[in-house]
Amino acid sequence: MTDQVCVGAIAGSYGVRGEVRLKSFCAEAEAIADYSPLSDESGQRSFTVTLTRPIKNGFAARLGGISTKEEADALKGLQLYAPRDRLPATEDDEYYHADLIGLTVYDTGGTELGIVRSVMDHGAGDLLEIHGPALKTTVLLPFTKACVPTVDLASGRIVADPPEGLF
Repeated sequence: MTDQVCVGAIAGSYGVRGEVRLKSFCAEAEAIADYSPLSDESGQRSFTVTLTRPIKNGFAARLGGISTKEEADALKGLQLYAPRDRLPATEDDEYYHADLIGLTVYDTGGTELGIVRSVMDHGAGDLLEIHGPALKTTVLLPFTKACVPTVDLASGRIVADPPEGLF
């Protein structure tokens, strides 16, 4: 588990006064401002975040230290991170996506299937994208209790019971 969790990204500038388009990756989108100040991945740049209004696919926001459109444009694509200790604790059987990425996936017989490359949500529930040397292409495994009965973060492993023919 990492000390920082990606909670949003800057999609570009908004207007001419230094506001940015902010995409929130939080379960409650507005909560991104509660975790302020946010930093870049290296932790070298830090920004206070003030949401000014909702816009299509995110928020217009003011970042501390950014006052011009040019400065806001230069931040396009920047991912914003919050320290893990500022985020709410997860309940049983709840996980941050960042904690699942990189875990090794085994079947119920102990055979290694691959490693979680990403976690996707296309509206019908989370999918684990699994990549491995024995796989010709990545496999999307539904992240349900039936398909993934065990997640052991401490040992860095997931036990999966995939549907017949998926692997």
